[in-house]
Amino acid sequence: MMPILFQWLRRLSHMLGFETADSFPPGHPYERTRWNGAYFDIASDVKPEQIEQRLCDAISNTPLVFGYITNPTPRMQRALLAVLEERMRNNRGRATELAVLLVTAYDENSLITEIIPGLRDAIVATRHEEMGERARAVMAFLSSTQSPFDVIDMH
Repeated sequence: MMPILFQWLRRLSHMLGFETADSFPPGHPYERTRWNGAYFDIASDVKPEQIEQRLCDAISNTPLVFGYITNPTPRMQRALLAVLEERMRNNRGRATELAVLLVTAYDENSLITEIIPGLRDAIVATRHEEMGERARAVMAFLSSTQSPFDVIDMH
């Protein structure tokens, strides 16, 4: 009787939003995307499109939180690339650390959706180099491509 009661309470807690979400719901196109709930306080009853928007806003405001996301969606990657491009354009420091986050995301998951054609190949081509060199190679690749931010995000 107690296990059934605990299971029911867990389900009720999730439906009421008392738990912190750490992934999209089953059946969502990006259900493999995971994030550390300690860095993103998102209630379990929030709709998936709102979840993604909150994660993108967090990346835009504090781009290093991108490192706590596994298999980031294309919108999340674009949010990071927007900050990276802005830092590269204005010669503000620490653009390399954002490129490292992007390289790491692609290294950790071969199924990640590639947002710029050739980005995965640029990352794979440097896999035997040190991380700093890899990040600089990715930034050089991004500098040589058309800006990915000229694309309208379709839902």
